[in-house]
Amino acid sequence: MNIFRLTGDLSHLAAIIILLLKIWKTRSCAGISGKSQILFALVFTTRYLDLLTSFISLYNTCMKVIYIGCAYATVYLIYMKFKATYDGNHDTFRVEFLVVPVGGLAFLVNHDFSPLEILWTFSIYLESVAILPQLFMISKTGEAETITTHYLFFLGLYRALYLFNWIWRFYFEGFFDMIAIVAGVVQTILYCDFFYLYITKVLKGKKLSLPA
Repeated sequence: MNIFRLTGDLSHLAAIIILLLKIWKTRSCAGISGKSQILFALVFTTRYLDLLTSFISLYNTCMKVIYIGCAYATVYLIYMKFKATYDGNHDTFRVEFLVVPVGGLAFLVNHDFSPLEILWTFSIYLESVAILPQLFMISKTGEAETITTHYLFFLGLYRALYLFNWIWRFYFEGFFDMIAIVAGVVQTILYCDFFYLYITKVLKGKKLSLPA
């Protein structure tokens, strides 16, 4: 495992922990898109079905279980435990406009036309756009809490680091996965505007807002 993969995983884990702690400590999920969290839960569920068929390493298995568990814990906190604080009026992104095209693309463009491979491909494509409901929600409300922006920053950083991971693997292992790379580029591009605002505003103690 290279340093980019490890730091990418740790960044991803940090994002998830930041979000869960934010919800639990404030007893509120205000400003958090439940729809994005459902999409992430769907991403991890469809991607890590290989837990039932193969064992790669203890690290690999533990991280997959943690991602799945945390994803569903977040969905539970938003839609069950702290449902009264969920801002459904602003979380209005039409997720079917993401899931249906992504599902169709996974059937058409994949490495192997088998159930597990199609579902894995679906998860890669879906993850690249799963954050859109959250960004859409921020644009509707006009601003985001600082802790929410930290969550988004580490989530975007994880994806950017994984791009370097693919480059590393290509040069040193001869491994090249066009589907994962293209999806990663798309996802990183979606974060570019956010990264700029995070660096120029949040790190200077100002509140982040996206243009409506």
